[in-house]
Amino acid sequence: MSTTQPRPPVSVYAEMTPNPATMRFVSSRMLVSDGRLLEFRTPEEPVGVSPLAEKVFNLPFVTGVFISSNFVTVTKNNAVTWDLVQLELREYIQEYLNTDGRVVYDDAPAMALADANERATTHSEAKTPDEEKIVRVLEEYVRPAVEADGGHIAFRSFDEGVVTVTLRGACSGCPSSLVTLKQGIENMLKHEVPGVREVVAEEL
Repeated sequence: MSTTQPRPPVSVYAEMTPNPATMRFVSSRMLVSDGRLLEFRTPEEPVGVSPLAEKVFNLPFVTGVFISSNFVTVTKNNAVTWDLVQLELREYIQEYLNTDGRVVYDDAPAMALADANERATTHSEAKTPDEEKIVRVLEEYVRPAVEADGGHIAFRSFDEGVVTVTLRGACSGCPSSLVTLKQGIENMLKHEVPGVREVVAEEL
């Protein structure tokens, strides 16, 4: 007699983000591991890579999908409001995770996975002590708060006092994220790394 216990059903709940065009859907199980981030900006990009993202893009109002740890951040167009589609989308994702459940295809091409991860961005390599401090501050203090809002931040470069970062997921294109960048992140980095005079977001 098998003693294998059935997997508990996956539950999903929705959270608003500071970006009015995006919503964060949080799963009760991990979706991707090892720090992997996946971002898809067109319906074609996830084909053969992420069946979950393919499924979400089947909905006509979806314009972007960002997957990290245990959440999916979905960006919509202006044709609908979240009041009309939030419940439908939450149930849509939850049903998928409880039936097919695959987030990434087992045979997904390595190059396509790398492209999706690069779109989501990971930190550039820190080459100086100041850059190491900047990455540490972003990792310890900034990224947890950004991920809680359904986004991601990554260090790109530090040149002549200017720190360049990328903002993805819910942070991408969000008006309030630019305020946070200037008032919060910039001030924090100036305090921790005296050589910092400005923080800017890289346009992708």
